[in-house]
Amino acid sequence: MRKIMVIGCPGSGKSTFSRNLHNLTGIPLFHLDMMNWNPDRTTVDKAVFRERLSNVIQTDEWIIDGNYGSTIEIRLQACDTVVFLDYPLNVCLDGIRDRRGKARTDMPWIENEDEEDAEFIEFIKNYNYQSRPKIMELLDRYPDKDIYIFKTRNEADEFLKQL
Repeated sequence: MRKIMVIGCPGSGKSTFSRNLHNLTGIPLFHLDMMNWNPDRTTVDKAVFRERLSNVIQTDEWIIDGNYGSTIEIRLQACDTVVFLDYPLNVCLDGIRDRRGKARTDMPWIENEDEEDAEFIEFIKNYNYQSRPKIMELLDRYPDKDIYIFKTRNEADEFLKQL
């Protein structure tokens, strides 16, 4: 377990899980959101994002937290371990609500407490029907990887306790 990708629906706790995994293992942690977003909520050029990701993937050890569907297969090819936080919708929506107004190491801005992005919420509501099947199909194509799929936060916490 030296090159780990952590994926899951927004609000599932990918960044929190990844920070805890980093603290336990000392493996360097990288957040895709920090590679992709500027503090003014604009995105970097796609070439810049891909170069940043490529630079990380080429290192000996990493934990990369985030989805970014266009790069999942690139990370799958490079990783040895996948952690998929496959939680129910209500857990993810609660996770989104709980993080509002809090500073986070995985985002270059603080989400306002009264701010709700309807398009983002709709993406989360559709995640299990649109994004999840594509992820499961991709994971099936890489049986040589160590793949951990957690259905509850308790399962993920137990995994971390056993490291």
